[in-house]
Amino acid sequence: MLSDESNRQIMLTTLVGISSPSTRSLKLLDSGNLILSEGHDNFSTSVVWQSFHYPTDTFLPGMKINNKLVLTSWKSLLDPASGRFTFQQDGDRKGQYIITNKKELLPYWKSGLSGTSIGDDEISPLVSLMLLNTSYSKTGVSCSMLVNRTGNCSDRQTQNQSHDYNNTRLVIGSDGKLRFFTRDNQTDKWSLTWWEPRDRCSVFDACDKFGSCNNKNRVPCKCLPGFKPQSQENWNKGDFSEGCIREYPVCGQHRKEFLKLSMMKVQKPYSEFDVNHTDECRNKCLETCHCQAYSFAEKETYLRSSEGKLTCSIWTDDLKNSRESYANGGIDLYLRVHLSGNTCRPCGTNIIPYPLSTGPSCGDLKYFKFNCNTENDTGLVSFNATGQTYRVSSINQETQSFSIQVKKCRRGDSKEKLLQLPRLSPFFVSGCNVAQNNFSTDSSGENKRFYEVELRWKPPPQPICRSFKDCNDWPNSSCKVADDGKKRCTCNPPFLWNSSKVSCSAGPLEKKTPAYLIILGVTTAMLFILCVAFAWNHKRRRMPNRRGGNLEFSLYGSARRVLDFINSDDFKEDDKEDIDVPYFNLESILVATDNFAEANKLGQGGFGPVYKGKLPRGQEIAIKRLSRGSGQGLEEFKNEVVLIAKLQHRNLVRLLGYCVKGYEKMLIYEYMPNKSLDSFIFDRSRCVLLDWEKRFDIILGIARGLLYLHHDSRLRIIHRDLKTSNILLDEEMNPKISDFGLAKIFGGKQTEASTERVVGTYGYMSPEYALDGFFSIKSDVFSFGVVLLETISGKRNTGFYQAEQPLSLLGYAWKLWKEGRALDLAEQSLRQSCNAYEYIRCVNVGLLCVQEDPDDRPAMSNVLFMLGSETPSLPIPKRPAYVVRRSLLSSASSSGNQIWITELTTSTLEEGR
Repeated sequence: MLSDESNRQIMLTTLVGISSPSTRSLKLLDSGNLILSEGHDNFSTSVVWQSFHYPTDTFLPGMKINNKLVLTSWKSLLDPASGRFTFQQDGDRKGQYIITNKKELLPYWKSGLSGTSIGDDEISPLVSLMLLNTSYSKTGVSCSMLVNRTGNCSDRQTQNQSHDYNNTRLVIGSDGKLRFFTRDNQTDKWSLTWWEPRDRCSVFDACDKFGSCNNKNRVPCKCLPGFKPQSQENWNKGDFSEGCIREYPVCGQHRKEFLKLSMMKVQKPYSEFDVNHTDECRNKCLETCHCQAYSFAEKETYLRSSEGKLTCSIWTDDLKNSRESYANGGIDLYLRVHLSGNTCRPCGTNIIPYPLSTGPSCGDLKYFKFNCNTENDTGLVSFNATGQTYRVSSINQETQSFSIQVKKCRRGDSKEKLLQLPRLSPFFVSGCNVAQNNFSTDSSGENKRFYEVELRWKPPPQPICRSFKDCNDWPNSSCKVADDGKKRCTCNPPFLWNSSKVSCSAGPLEKKTPAYLIILGVTTAMLFILCVAFAWNHKRRRMPNRRGGNLEFSLYGSARRVLDFINSDDFKEDDKEDIDVPYFNLESILVATDNFAEANKLGQGGFGPVYKGKLPRGQEIAIKRLSRGSGQGLEEFKNEVVLIAKLQHRNLVRLLGYCVKGYEKMLIYEYMPNKSLDSFIFDRSRCVLLDWEKRFDIILGIARGLLYLHHDSRLRIIHRDLKTSNILLDEEMNPKISDFGLAKIFGGKQTEASTERVVGTYGYMSPEYALDGFFSIKSDVFSFGVVLLETISGKRNTGFYQAEQPLSLLGYAWKLWKEGRALDLAEQSLRQSCNAYEYIRCVNVGLLCVQEDPDDRPAMSNVLFMLGSETPSLPIPKRPAYVVRRSLLSSASSSGNQIWITELTTSTLEEGR
């Protein structure tokens, strides 16, 4: 029982199995230990319970670690509920410790992996002494409880060490890091003196089997030379959990190749033994096909015996926890590999694929812009350009690209600004990649940004040769004089040179087309063109010319009819004015786009292609060229020219002008260098560029833009085609809603309407609109909910598939929400950067927006409030629409979507852009 000073009972509890003593006392010691003791009739006392045996997330001086004591992290910095991580002794391995991720039931960090007494996986001696609660004095520390990797005490580790443990604490954080703090008696402040894991490469199995980790690179993991990702798809997404596998077998055919990798850190070897010579160690590895690598080191003088002068280490299991460029006690590792003769020798762990060259005797000399640092055995690759040297962080043979590290760059920078390359260079710049290192790089807790410029190389011609022997490394080729007069390894028939795969690939021989077939084809094409031209001209003559053939004036009249349709009182004055955006002549558009060059084409939409252009003053623009064959092109053109010109908001795309010439209709917008949202969240490699903070900002920006359309603009506007591909991103990744061709304008207090012509995109349309043609501002709210859930999950609503049951993305999110597992919706790349509180709030709001009944959905003003507020509770969502992915399709006719829609409703459903 716990009572206050007035003897009022505050808390009462019963200790099971404890006899009723004469006296009990609860005392809080200066050490922080809360002790419950009982006194007996013989004046003796015994401890019933003490808090040091049941810690939370903190280990204090006076505690003692054993295989039963466990520290459990908080759920977050502000939530003391049990979190995801625990810290404890690693089984019965005294002096070895482990951090476990309870949610994934996997180790997050382990001490003593490399088996060396020096290294960032070895726990600090000060921390080890504190955990073991050893005796210490001002002159030295007792060695009786401190053990090294062999289980023996190491006096060299403890000599002349003393520490005031009364001012220390060890804490397991909600992020999984174990931190050791010391307190300064003079300043009375705590300072961080040691922590693990220190970086991304310190995490247990960071790159899994046969992967090598480098914390200095934006993408930390790569496969060791001679290996490839077991799942290239997952590897590109930033998921390295499956590791790498060998590209070629290393046993048989007298293969005895080893690659020396310097400054490596790897897990403990399978076996260690003494040898007198390095060849003995190498031969021992060659005796078995299971041997993956070996290493040797000189024994210290006082350990030498008659058995040998070297210690040989053999690895027969999968190499895990490998780390490169490890200066703190790194070893020389001899990796068993099969090396190709047609490429340069790997530089450390960096594979140099053909045609890249690090010297005059390998690769293609046109690509000799790389240098391998072999002087200091660092294995670093550098790229030489414009008189400067840049560190190469990664080389991707599959995409024929590599990345170099720079001091700073921005994604929107022009290619010329990123890097100046000679005009005839075989390399070209493809862009800038920026990423945040979420691991603290020092005790200050500051995070580092990675800035990397990505370059690609042009496909190479066939390799130059001097004799037939030079072509042995190029199967199906022979050394012959090529068209340029040089001897090259020319592919033997029927093989053809594949510059992308850099090999001779099987393909059909070129056959000359008979002359009569050429004449017949040309004649048929000319007749077809003449028929089409005659039909088009006949149709054009029958069209009424209301304004004497002046298309520009006719279009302006159409725009005025759109304006007349609007009944808003505050818009009637604008009805008397011209269109509010400038007119561009066709000649300026042709100059800006280089006559609509294919290289300037940004993409293809439902209403026509979009091109990038540059005005004479240097301003970059995007031109939407409306297709003549689009049935909705004219409606979209009138809608956007009249509508977007009246809207001004930072989260709406800005219309700069329009152009009409003959049958050409074009809209000119501000240029968005990062394209659309879907190009990031659904792309396995680019999704990692959007961390949680950036995705949350994008969601808020879209919500603000919709709120402006629904409530704050001069007109009440329903977008009707909101989706991730219509959310454009500027150079700072700010979202801007685009494509108002399907938008509807309401006057006065009108908020809903119906139509016989249903337009939109499957997966984003609300059920009342798709089936009954009824739309309102709540229709946009439904679309926003789908966009929100897609953004935070990285999964498409229409393309989502779950093996266990036919659920849509909305149904899957609903299922996880009901089971209390909303965080499982997050994709792998978000799980480290994601704020759990904000994430669950977003799932809640997203499910509120996609409820089946429009009246249950919140208005955008409420959506923005719920996303931005810290209100502890939100409304509980009801079952969303389209829960079962195939339920509607099962009712469809086998002849397609159009027939299925006709069976359900009389309205016509048209596919959105």
